[in-house]
Amino acid sequence: MAETKPRMQVRYEDAVRQQLAEKHGYKNPHQIPRIQKITINMGVGASIGDKKILDTAVDAMTQITGQKPVITNARKSIANFRLREGMPIGCMVTMRRQRMYEFLDRLVSIVLPRVRDFRGINRKAFDRRGNYTLGLTEQLVFPELNPDKFTRPQGMNITIVTSADTDDEARDLLEMLGMPFKQDAKKTDAA
Repeated sequence: MAETKPRMQVRYEDAVRQQLAEKHGYKNPHQIPRIQKITINMGVGASIGDKKILDTAVDAMTQITGQKPVITNARKSIANFRLREGMPIGCMVTMRRQRMYEFLDRLVSIVLPRVRDFRGINRKAFDRRGNYTLGLTEQLVFPELNPDKFTRPQGMNITIVTSADTDDEARDLLEMLGMPFKQDAKKTDAA
């Protein structure tokens, strides 16, 4: 049985690659930017006092991504926070290939529209190397999670790593894939 490609991956291969090549004038097909990986990081500082909170966060991330997360440990001790080096304080997942495209598709079409008072994501949250990071303050915007089980609000950072050389190329790539960026203030004033 042939494995079906995720909808977002088909969209990228069929339409977005061609549009990017025409817009930026790439001669070599390997110059065309692509998404390399998506990393989700959840810092659970409250786990210092209660280990069950971290277990709940790991369970939530497993349901969201379909992968078992890696537990992240503190790198240094901070006395004011009662934090010691090596204590588990968070979890993270790195997704690649099909899982990455499936997650991106769910993020764009289901999760972000469910965010309260959503007006688009920031256009400028790039790191000058073509990587985009956005933060979610609430994990319950993911429909996979049962609100009765995950009562504690927990945020997360989602980083989309691209092969683009500049932020503009990465922004074009994500925009063509359907990321709901806020409208540019300069464009709305001119219209």
